[in-house]
Amino acid sequence: MNYRNLVAIGAMAVALPAAAQEVTLKIAHFLPSAAPTQQKVLQPWCDEMGKQSNGRIKCQFYPAMQLGGTPGQLVDQVKNGVADVVWTGPGYSAGRFPAIEAFELPFMVKDATSSSKALWKYYQQNAQPEFAAYKVLAFHTDGGQAVHTASKQIVGLTGFAGMKLRTSTRVGAKTLAALGGQPVAMPPAQVTEAIAKGVVDGSLGAWELVFPTKLSEVTKFHLQPDVGVAHPTATVLTVLMNKQKYDALPADLKAIVDKTTGEVMVGKFGAMFDDVAADTRKRIAAQGNKITTLSATQVAAMKQATASVEDEWAKQVGEKGLDGKKLIASARELTGTTK
Repeated sequence: MNYRNLVAIGAMAVALPAAAQEVTLKIAHFLPSAAPTQQKVLQPWCDEMGKQSNGRIKCQFYPAMQLGGTPGQLVDQVKNGVADVVWTGPGYSAGRFPAIEAFELPFMVKDATSSSKALWKYYQQNAQPEFAAYKVLAFHTDGGQAVHTASKQIVGLTGFAGMKLRTSTRVGAKTLAALGGQPVAMPPAQVTEAIAKGVVDGSLGAWELVFPTKLSEVTKFHLQPDVGVAHPTATVLTVLMNKQKYDALPADLKAIVDKTTGEVMVGKFGAMFDDVAADTRKRIAAQGNKITTLSATQVAAMKQATASVEDEWAKQVGEKGLDGKKLIASARELTGTTK
């Protein structure tokens, strides 16, 4: 074998590892593995990346906080490389990502599809600096939260008085308090047991959570706005990737991540949450639970009662150097909602 052949073989040996580099992404979230988020969006996303990369991108899921910690710590787990990708709510880390909270303000979100698309634009226009430490893969909303209660039916504004309800974010807690309820913060995994033991009367939450967290087994009454009417509160959710992990990928694998996330993933989350909400409502009604729809008059009264939440939020984020009124105006323009 001559020298030229040896050089060629050596060059191939150097080039092959980079070209054939494989990566396994550790993906963490706070719901059980059977939840629609994993089964209908994240797993199909991983499968698609595997297909496009000829098997070089693989995923290992860590659902239900299997890497330890609380849902509020997922943003740190992915930032510090404990996980490579997480799905979580920025609002679980209270006050840490103030600009994105605008979409959790009262009566901002009508459904998951339209609001998730609007949220993605809002993030690009207003909230990129607070997520500079991450590779942001997607933002979406839960489509708005219904009220799920065990033994007492809430009909309108007066029905919230004294009701202890689980809330997922600080803005949601302020909204519930403005309606006369008593907010109780706890992770989704603890809600069903808390209701069963009478610690809380029910929960504010997306329909997507009802079956995975077994809320369906402990609640009998559900309250929501009419179709096309914004909900009293909603949760912002996000898929974040460790920036160093992304930066270390070969260019062709980076391209696959980029091609399958962003607007594409946002659309899939929005459609899935709306589909699951519709299906869950049918299943809940079929098991005999009662779903009450808020009237236009009741929504108007609730908007009036929660108006102070928006004003207070604008003032608080103003103390952090943000123009709260401008952010609210941007969010309302993108969602097509009014205060």
